[in-house]
Amino acid sequence: MDLSNLIQSQLTDGLIDQLSSQLGGADRAQTTAAATGVLSTLMGAMARNASTPDGAAALNNALEQDHDGGILDDVMGMLGGQSNANSRTTNGAGILNHILGDRQSGAVDMISKMSGLNGGDTGNLMSMLAPVVMGMLGKAKRQNNLDAGGVSDLLSGFAKKEQASNPVMGLITGFLDADGDGSIIDDVAGMLGKSLLGGMFGKK
Repeated sequence: MDLSNLIQSQLTDGLIDQLSSQLGGADRAQTTAAATGVLSTLMGAMARNASTPDGAAALNNALEQDHDGGILDDVMGMLGGQSNANSRTTNGAGILNHILGDRQSGAVDMISKMSGLNGGDTGNLMSMLAPVVMGMLGKAKRQNNLDAGGVSDLLSGFAKKEQASNPVMGLITGFLDADGDGSIIDDVAGMLGKSLLGGMFGKK
C-alpha cells in the first residue's frame, strides 16, 4: 500500500470543508496547506520513532490495540464528536504527545508559518488529524499484515520517497532531526505554502 496515495485519498474537499468549519471558518487554502503539513510531519515523526526496534514495537503495539483503521470509515463523525471509537483511538492530544513529545510546539510553529494558519488553529488541526494519521497507518498494517518491522519499513519508504520528491518534506525531516533550536523553522517559513500545496503527495 502506498501511504502517499492513502493520505491523498483522505484529503477530500469534504474533509477540508469540515476542518475549516471546525476551526471557526478558517481560510480554506490555509487549512489545506496546514492539513497537508500536519499529515506529512506526523508521518515523518513516526518514521523517525519507528527507526529503532523499541520504537517500532511500541508503535506496532499501539496500532494493534487502538488503531485498526476503522476510524477512516467515519472521519466526519469523529471530527463532529460522533465517533463510537474508544477514547484512546480518538485522543488526538495523547497521540501527539507520543509521536512528537517536546517537539510538538515547534511543529505547530513550523506548520503555521508554512500555511499561514494561526498557531492556535494549527494546534487544533493537528489534534483533529492525529487519529486520522494513526488510522491510515493502522489500515495499511492490517491490509498488508505487517509486523513491527514491516510498519517501520513502510514508514521509512514513505519518508524517503517524499523527501526525494518534495523539498518541504526535506525541511520537515530536518526539523525532526534537529537539536530543537528552532532554526530550521525559519527555513521552512521561507517556503510558505506554495510548494507545500503544489508538490506534497503529488498534488497539482
